[in-house]
Amino acid sequence: MNTSILIARLIGPVMLAVGIAVLINGRAFRDMADEFMANRALMFISGLLTMLAGVAIVVTHNVWTADWRGLITLFGWLTAIGGAIRLIAPQFVVQRGRAMMNQSYMPAAAGAIWVAIGLIFCFFGYR
Repeated sequence: MNTSILIARLIGPVMLAVGIAVLINGRAFRDMADEFMANRALMFISGLLTMLAGVAIVVTHNVWTADWRGLITLFGWLTAIGGAIRLIAPQFVVQRGRAMMNQSYMPAAAGAIWVAIGLIFCFFGYR
């Protein structure tokens, strides 16, 4: 099994489940986001884990192609950068996160994006 398929099989179902959970439980997602942004330790730990996951994807799959495999690489880089930003500039993350959470459409939009990307990865990972 090649690396692209393995990574798609790993992250596709997770993204799909998270997206569905956010769509079903929008209010709970907002509350959890508020709690998360208020906890510096959680911000730090999530930054470490997120950056680690992103770097792991980039190290094993730095493939820039104009197909679905390029999405995996882009996802890896965005994840690594997002984790680094949480570590380096947590106040920026809190400020932007609160601004986004003030938008009424945010849980639905975030959930829909996660479902769409999860479906793409599941399709190519399991077809």
